[in-house]
Amino acid sequence: MADSVTISVGSTSTPGASETAWFVVDEAEKGRFRLQESYAFGMVGKGVLSELLETAQECRDPSWDGYGAVPVADITYQLAQQFLKALPLGISAPTIGAEPDGHLTIEWYRSPRRTLSVSISPEGNLHYAALIGTAKAFGTEAFFGEAPKTIVDLIHRVMAA
Repeated sequence: MADSVTISVGSTSTPGASETAWFVVDEAEKGRFRLQESYAFGMVGKGVLSELLETAQECRDPSWDGYGAVPVADITYQLAQQFLKALPLGISAPTIGAEPDGHLTIEWYRSPRRTLSVSISPEGNLHYAALIGTAKAFGTEAFFGEAPKTIVDLIHRVMAA
């Protein structure tokens, strides 16, 4: 018996095990990858994944900051890359940074009172803090391959006109 695959279109998922189901999933992934490469829609085209790689490489040695910082682990880099690719197409490009505890930081900044920081741990936790006007939001979400709705909503609120 063939392995089954789940086909997702919007918010609807359908399990499928046929060659056709696998073909549809494969073609959808190829299309999403092509869109990721465009400047208008994807993090690849906007240079964010290159910035992530550069930051991870610069911070992979112990004490990379000269003050005893923990190196950024390969798994942290991989999780950050997966998180960025999981974001909805067309989302604003963030900036990338590293923290002394070995986490990678992804930030969306519009102004001093409209900012969101997401810290990615090697355990797959997304720690976030946002300031939107006088409102504050913070917490932790587990990352399982899909961008948590809480964080996506915060990105939209921070970057809103």
